[in-house]
Amino acid sequence: MTLRLFNTLSGQPDPLTPADGKALRMYACGPTVYDYGHIGNFRTFLEIDVLRRFLRLTGVEVRHVMNITDVDDKIIRNAAAAGVPISEYTAKFEQAFFEDLESLRVERPEQIARATEHIPKMVELVQRLEKAGAAYKAEDGSWYFRLAAFPAYGKLSKKDLSGMEDGARVDVDEYEKDSARDFALWKAAKPGETAWDTPIGRGRPGWHIECSAMAMEYLGESFDLHAGGEDLMFPHHENEIAQSETATGKEFAHHWMHVRFLLVDGRKMSKSEGNFYTLRDLLLKGFKASAIRLALISVPYRHQLNFTFDGLTDATNSIERLRTFHHRLTTGSFPDGEDAGMQTAARRAHEKYMEALANDLNTAEAKAPVFELVRSANTAIDQGQFCAGDRDTILTVLKDFDAVFDVIEDHDAEPSRRALEWAEQAGRMDDVAPELVARQALSDEQVDALVAERTTAKKRRDFARADQIRNELAEKGIVIEDSKDGVRWKRK
Repeated sequence: MTLRLFNTLSGQPDPLTPADGKALRMYACGPTVYDYGHIGNFRTFLEIDVLRRFLRLTGVEVRHVMNITDVDDKIIRNAAAAGVPISEYTAKFEQAFFEDLESLRVERPEQIARATEHIPKMVELVQRLEKAGAAYKAEDGSWYFRLAAFPAYGKLSKKDLSGMEDGARVDVDEYEKDSARDFALWKAAKPGETAWDTPIGRGRPGWHIECSAMAMEYLGESFDLHAGGEDLMFPHHENEIAQSETATGKEFAHHWMHVRFLLVDGRKMSKSEGNFYTLRDLLLKGFKASAIRLALISVPYRHQLNFTFDGLTDATNSIERLRTFHHRLTTGSFPDGEDAGMQTAARRAHEKYMEALANDLNTAEAKAPVFELVRSANTAIDQGQFCAGDRDTILTVLKDFDAVFDVIEDHDAEPSRRALEWAEQAGRMDDVAPELVARQALSDEQVDALVAERTTAKKRRDFARADQIRNELAEKGIVIEDSKDGVRWKRK
């Protein structure tokens, strides 16, 4: 099954396949590590995670490179204000970023590329552009890319740039979306700024040159897919294309994927609106990492997601339905054989699931047949019309569902524990929901011991002690479920 993914460059869904017939080579813009990541950032990383997981599910090997921008205008400004070197400033936020990725079950790329570790490659690329007549040195020692040297500029964002002023320059890393000017490749050193001594002068790289140099270092001068958030399309990705293709004469990336912004309660997320949330903010409010993951990927990547707390609650309930059903399948006893109707339902659900993801990663359509299968299978179990062979078939469907969505297996305790530990260190305990503190009061092992004690108490007919244990656990957010298949507990 071949994925058809919308290609920003061509303006239509195109088949996404490895050009070399082996591994799909993809580059995805990573974080600028100047602060904690917010949920808009993580939506992009999660959607790229969905992409790579589905590719692997369909048998496509992936060679995924992600950069870490650990030097740029914001980092230099913030590090100076904090009075620390940029390496010390960025290390804290880089570590936090990878912890947050782990909390959200986002797989690590095969290659992490830090900007500060690739300065020589960036300098070499500037030198190639100079030889091509597309880079020039300004009076202050900075180097700029001459937009007039690349007539196809604007082909990705589809902007009409015919009226751009030849020779006008912009030296900041991020600028107005309609500003097409010669952009900085290399910035001359300023007093007190981190800088490198190089053959093109003392200074540091511009933001755009970083990604071009690192992508080509690990993936070659032309590769299969470049991905990132829609905010990077112009000027960042447009500039990457211009400088890369001018230097090599080859198409930089064959396919471009852009993830839409999200809204929060129908408004653009911003600190001034009071609706700006990092992943850690949501964990401290008591929401589980799995629910945040599901909420952020439930809407297809090309659609704008309206993030709400009601949506998080819905995601929490959906995951609980899946986990309860999975537990029912794996612990229940069913008669041998198969039910033809259930086998057909499972097969069709799996086909629809795969077809939806192959159609531009339509996660909303992919979820629907799986949840419908859960509903019909629960009904069949209740009516005694479910067989052992049906269980095995449906577990295969759930396995492929979780290969992409990754929410059925419960990994929520550790992200919550880490968030609580971070809150203590960061002086954020006033922001912690009481239920989160209660949930973390007992380890899994301690809960298991109390549940076992309760079972023993019931066997010796000490119902007072059994009820006492149930109530104690309930106060700490632990729910005990008794069924004919045994005792199960879960955290709210």
